[in-house]
Amino acid sequence: MTTNSLSTIGTDLVVKGRIRRCRSLDVHGYVEGGVEADELRIQPGGRVFGIVRADRLEVHGQLQGDVAVRTLILIGTTGKVVGNVRYGQLALQPGGELSADVRNVPPEVHGDFQIAVRRGRWVPITLADLNAVDPDNTAAEIRFSVSDLAGGYVAREGEPAAAIDTFTQAELASGTIIFMHDGSGGGSGGFQVTVTDKAGASAAPQRVTVSVV
Repeated sequence: MTTNSLSTIGTDLVVKGRIRRCRSLDVHGYVEGGVEADELRIQPGGRVFGIVRADRLEVHGQLQGDVAVRTLILIGTTGKVVGNVRYGQLALQPGGELSADVRNVPPEVHGDFQIAVRRGRWVPITLADLNAVDPDNTAAEIRFSVSDLAGGYVAREGEPAAAIDTFTQAELASGTIIFMHDGSGGGSGGFQVTVTDKAGASAAPQRVTVSVV
């Protein structure tokens, strides 16, 4: 089943299969298979079994399966969740039940991962080059770790001679993080970054390529 608007699974309705590309879905009945929705609400008496992918999820009925929620999962006083759960934020109201392998969603890393620098000079690393998104952490809590450097190093603008191996999303957004080329020959360099949030969840390492012009 594929839909792209507001939908309701009625009290007496049974759906077996995948519900995909749904903007908003209210479940009062029974779904077995999986749901992909921007917003999913499992109402009291509603039951969902299977794979769930949503931006926001409210559970006031029963949910069992493999669950990934990008922002908030709210488990109400009549809600019960069992299975594997990844989330951005979690809210559990008194009376709600959570029996799951619960993991925080790691940051998402974005950018074109490409920088151009003049030989022996430095250039700011911009948000277009590299950035991270994590709905349950502030910019100051998202940390980049640098490794596997080639052709230079990462530093802060105020101290270009002092290499650093970590910096935050907040520093990146302020424009104070730079790549300093070491003046060596060759037309390229780069470094690897791993992004970690406050809870220790990490995204897969990304390689940033540096072109020397």
